[in-house]
Amino acid sequence: MSVALMLLIGMLAGCSSADTVDILSPAEVASPADETDLIDLAAEMVPLTQAPASFVMSMPTASGTTVKKNAKAEIDYSNIADGYVMVRFLQKTTKQLRVLVTGPSGDRYTYTLKQNGDWEVYPLSDSNGSYTVGVFEQIDGNKYATANSVNFTVTLKDEFAPFLRPNQYVNFTTDSETVKKAAELVKDATGMYAQVTAIYNFVVNNFTYDRQKAQTVQSGYLPDVDAILASKKGICFDYAAVMTAMLRSQGVPTKLVVGYAGTAYHAWINVYSPETGWVNSAIFFDGKKWNLMDPTFASSANESEEVMKFIGTGSNYTVKFLY
Repeated sequence: MSVALMLLIGMLAGCSSADTVDILSPAEVASPADETDLIDLAAEMVPLTQAPASFVMSMPTASGTTVKKNAKAEIDYSNIADGYVMVRFLQKTTKQLRVLVTGPSGDRYTYTLKQNGDWEVYPLSDSNGSYTVGVFEQIDGNKYATANSVNFTVTLKDEFAPFLRPNQYVNFTTDSETVKKAAELVKDATGMYAQVTAIYNFVVNNFTYDRQKAQTVQSGYLPDVDAILASKKGICFDYAAVMTAMLRSQGVPTKLVVGYAGTAYHAWINVYSPETGWVNSAIFFDGKKWNLMDPTFASSANESEEVMKFIGTGSNYTVKFLY
């Protein structure tokens, strides 16, 4: 086995962790022997096809106009037309907290909710339709009870809205160093292809894969894009989060994708091209055609022939979650 392929396998192993939890309804808390509901990985979403509107970077806010609040948790769904919902837990707790977002396709996304009472932003990435958002508090181990929940119907103002704004996984602000760096990188770029190329080349040529972090990262880890930019190293999730933040801040619709590269958990990005629609599992345009260019592998293996062959046309990649 070649050094390049051994490196690739090592990177895949470092990205392979997923969080699975049981969620209990109030009735099930009273009857712990009852069978609980297992959260499964979500299936791939249906690609969007309409072109995005003119871009003005907009930060999420808890507007307070439409909320579901009780003694434990508050869900602000004032801005669902902009592709996000905000949640916070109102009581002091040492228990783990989860947010479950179920979209119109039935796909379910499980997120961590911080215990500090701050608002967290969660994307509505399953397009238009009926959603349920639930807040769950740990009872014991992987057993969680409902703290609050709400149902609503989403009609997005812009179908690209969930993929242009920050959220818990792609967390940036107008003052983020990552946003400032993206603006610097694309200041002379003309058009979307040039923007993607400039940002891709910067990450691939300047970031290194953090093998120690890959071996020690815990389930529920969330990237800090500015810290990653400062250190210029990270795991696959970090690479994808930084590139997604950079591209979104410049108006390029970008999906942070979590799924499988081969048989191991991995993260990469998809971008939208007005000419071709969503370019799935591909992020680099050479002036003639789109190429699948996984930034983690390309950077860490110095774009070796064997690694690029694995990346190939995307057949080794399977989408599970979109953020």
